[in-house]
Amino acid sequence: MPGYRTHQTRIAIDGVDDLVIRSLADRRQFHDPQGHAALLGISSASWPLFGMPWPSGLQLAAHLAARPVQAGERILEIGCGLALPSLVGHRRGADMTASDCHPLAAAFLRANLRLNGLEPMSYRHGQWNVPARERARDGPARGSIVRGRYDLIIGSDLLYERDARGGLAAFIAHHAKADALVWIVDPDRGNRPAFHRDMAGAGFTRDEQRLDREAAEGVAAYRGRLLSYRRGLSA
Repeated sequence: MPGYRTHQTRIAIDGVDDLVIRSLADRRQFHDPQGHAALLGISSASWPLFGMPWPSGLQLAAHLAARPVQAGERILEIGCGLALPSLVGHRRGADMTASDCHPLAAAFLRANLRLNGLEPMSYRHGQWNVPARERARDGPARGSIVRGRYDLIIGSDLLYERDARGGLAAFIAHHAKADALVWIVDPDRGNRPAFHRDMAGAGFTRDEQRLDREAAEGVAAYRGRLLSYRRGLSA
């Protein structure tokens, strides 16, 4: 990744071969000379966050690794960042599409696919905190926007800011099939109740599973939960 300080980490997840992930070396990097990130509402402070591995993403990847691959099932990861869950699903043969709004997410995904000897996979620009009419426009930094509907939609640590307009739930509902499952791994953010109400309004029922884990040698502690939402015949 020319111009960026990066490092590579080997990540072990039960059920799949280890993955080598290239990420930003620190959170003090910012580069937006043409203003692409600013147009997408990405501040200089939040700009590097896409390129960091996050504990909730690791939890989501582990759950996807333990789930049987289902023929014909389409899976969408939203707010993917470094897309570790998508890489896990892709390695296992699932039909994965990764999505994010950061201008560099696609480039890091391509680099990590190459590092792990994986075939190309689908990536789409996905952003829910803008009006729908703006999401329908492709820009030079965006690539193709998310289109179509999916059987399983996944994401991690997405409830980090107040979503007064319910954009995230609306985005999920728009891209979920009539009979769909949604997984969100959340590290106990305070915006869950509003998101629960938005998802219920979109016809989803909810279940929760605690994912708490104590620290052990070489393993950090984790506090959070898996939020599962269902809609349709399987609800």
